[in-house]
Amino acid sequence: MKKLFAFVFAFFVAVPALAQGQYQYTELKPPQPTEADAKKIEVVEFFWYGCPHCYNLEPYIEKWLAKAPPDVQFRRIPAVFNQRWGHDAAIYYTLEAMGLVEKLHRPLFDAIHRDRLDTTNEQVFSAWLQKQGVDSKKFMDTMKSFGVQSKTRRAVQLTTAYKIDGTPAMAVQGRYTISADQGRSQQGLLDTVSFLVEQVRKGK
Repeated sequence: MKKLFAFVFAFFVAVPALAQGQYQYTELKPPQPTEADAKKIEVVEFFWYGCPHCYNLEPYIEKWLAKAPPDVQFRRIPAVFNQRWGHDAAIYYTLEAMGLVEKLHRPLFDAIHRDRLDTTNEQVFSAWLQKQGVDSKKFMDTMKSFGVQSKTRRAVQLTTAYKIDGTPAMAVQGRYTISADQGRSQQGLLDTVSFLVEQVRKGK
């Protein structure tokens, strides 16, 4: 009887351990401060508009967000490794400053990867903005503003602080990161995020 009890106990201890073992992630040391509300669990996506893997992940992100628990607070951080990535980070923060992320984030991804839009060509990019009903001069002026440039510089710092070495990558509560390799697939990446959200929730 004692042996049976010991077996049953060991089984129920081992099952969660096995479940945890199927997820690969990195624990950040030191943890990074979050911008989420105190009662929320922050999930961050590090991305680059020019990254095809980020583009392919976007539909999965959208589905995941549609079903995300109410205690999850999501935000995007454009990863910055060089001046080219910094340019596109500034574009994202300009969309954010003008309240256009929801309207144009996915269409911009589509334009870059399906239509080969060159965001570094100001004339071409301005023409695309105008087709979307956006005042291109206002957009360019906002892109050069102190607020947008400050956020872009902050994105450089966060890319380093989170030890991001490629995109896409995810972070949970400033404590864990998941690379594309660790996630193994788009769905695997988000399944790992969901697992870590649950771990953080249990620890609260």
